[in-house]
Amino acid sequence: MNSAKKASERLIKKYPNRRLYDTQTSSYITLTDVKQLVLGNEEFTVVDAKTDEDLTRSILLQIILEEESNGSPMFSSGALAQIIRYYGHAMQGMMGSYLEKNIQAFIDIQNKLTENSKGLYEGKPFSPEMWTQFMSVQGPIMQGMMTNYIEQSKTLFIQMQEQMQNQTKNMFGNFPFAPPAPPAAPGGEKKDK
Repeated sequence: MNSAKKASERLIKKYPNRRLYDTQTSSYITLTDVKQLVLGNEEFTVVDAKTDEDLTRSILLQIILEEESNGSPMFSSGALAQIIRYYGHAMQGMMGSYLEKNIQAFIDIQNKLTENSKGLYEGKPFSPEMWTQFMSVQGPIMQGMMTNYIEQSKTLFIQMQEQMQNQTKNMFGNFPFAPPAPPAAPGGEKKDK
C-alpha cells in the first residue's frame, strides 16, 4: 500500500480491553460504528494498539458474524459448512478467487442498474429503501439473471476441471507405472486368477 493512501485511510486502534479507538475522531467506537464506516465506503485499517498487527479482516469477520446471527442470514448452514471444507483444501485459493469475482460481478450489475436508473428518481442514487422497492418488482428477473450466471459459471468450472484431469492423464500417461500387485490371500499365498 502506498504511503499517500495509507495517510488518507482512517486508523482504528484496538486495545487489549477489546475497545476500538478511532484516531480521526479521537474517540472510542463500537463495531456498529465500524459497520457504518463500511456502509459509507470509508477506507480504514484496524490495528492492534500494542503490536501494530493489522486486525481489519478480523473486525470485518466479527461484523459478518453479528449480521449472520441477527435477522435473516445471508448464508445457509450448508453454504458455511462448504466454505469451511475448502480451508486447507488444494482448491482454497481458487475458491476464494471465485467467490470474490462473483461478488464483484454482482456489485458491477448493481452499479450498472443504479447508473441506468438515475433518471427515474430525479438523479438521486438508489437508497436501501429504493432497492427494496426495485427488487420487489424486479426480483424475479434479477434472480433469473443470477441463476443463469451461476449455471454458466458452474458449467465453465466443470469444463475446466475435466480439462485439467485430461491434461494430467496425458502428462503422466507416458510414465511406466507398474500395475498394483494382487492382494495376498490369508496365509501369505497369492490368490489364483
